[in-house]
Amino acid sequence: MNANHPQRLRLPAEWEPQEAVQLAWPHDDTDWLPCLEEITETYLRLTAIIADREQVVIVTPEPDVVKALLARRLTAEQQRNITLVGCPTNDTWSRDHAAITLTGNGHRLMLDFRFNGWGEKFPSALDNQVNSVLAACKVYDADWQQHLDFVLEGGSIESDGKGTLLTTSQCLLAPHRNQPLTQEDIERQLCHRLCVDRVLWLDHGNLDGDDTDGHIDTIARFAPADTIVYQGCRNAADSQYADLQQMVQQLEAFRTAEGQPFRLLELPMPRPLFDGDGQRLPATYANFLVLNGAVVCPTYADEAADRRAQEVLAEAFPDREIIPLDARSIILQHGSVHCITMQIPQEGSQTTKQPNDQTTPLT
Repeated sequence: MNANHPQRLRLPAEWEPQEAVQLAWPHDDTDWLPCLEEITETYLRLTAIIADREQVVIVTPEPDVVKALLARRLTAEQQRNITLVGCPTNDTWSRDHAAITLTGNGHRLMLDFRFNGWGEKFPSALDNQVNSVLAACKVYDADWQQHLDFVLEGGSIESDGKGTLLTTSQCLLAPHRNQPLTQEDIERQLCHRLCVDRVLWLDHGNLDGDDTDGHIDTIARFAPADTIVYQGCRNAADSQYADLQQMVQQLEAFRTAEGQPFRLLELPMPRPLFDGDGQRLPATYANFLVLNGAVVCPTYADEAADRRAQEVLAEAFPDREIIPLDARSIILQHGSVHCITMQIPQEGSQTTKQPNDQTTPLT
């Protein structure tokens, strides 16, 4: 495993022990303004779920406002697991602007890749500075590689923890990210920077309404025991059907590092959801969040599909509680549960909570 990386750093799988989950809180100066009350309620529910199991680091330009909200809704025990970091943000997609963490030799290395708003589609300068603030505040007990000159979003990669990376060509080769690098150039960068041995590329699996150019965490995710959980589609009349069927064919052709086929588990397709302009939203069950002892499953008020998605995740993660979370507020901005979170794997000592001008324990 990782024979080409003698430093023994590696990119752990999401289901390995976690120390914390990082969130960025919605506020008036984000695109959440029209539904701020609804999305805030979703964040409160999610924060409580995470805080029952591990620490939560919340980035927000309004720490006093968020502190008051959480103090009213969370138990004293939950509040002890929360740290607030004062920092301006453009938006709340922590999965894509947060650091990607390698572990090994009893410590962590946090990689600060460049975030440019999914190929310069949206303002991102503030979000691209979040990692600098976190590093300066020493929120995490970790070493940092800051200001890396490579665009990489956490939602675009999946790790099995054993040296294999899963990603999509439609995202990593999309305009305004890392041109003029070729796919081969990018694969070398990924293997070198993330300490992985190989990359599996999906060329299919686009969801209607997706504005990330096809993040892997919306369509296919690694799970334990050489498993890939993927977003299925069985309705031939669905506009996404043909491309998702081609994705399944690719998944069936993939092999583990040992040359064996992956165990594939299909998630149902939720009933189509649309925004106020009639545009389809990229609702997907593949955007689940793995926590210590639990998996948070996004739901979309589709009783049969919601139930089946939880059953599939229970099969993929038999040792964890499956917790449903209504994600209809999140999907209004074209993301879901995984997109607004970033896990910090456990390695070495616990998260530091050093009170200063920007970092404040909730209690």
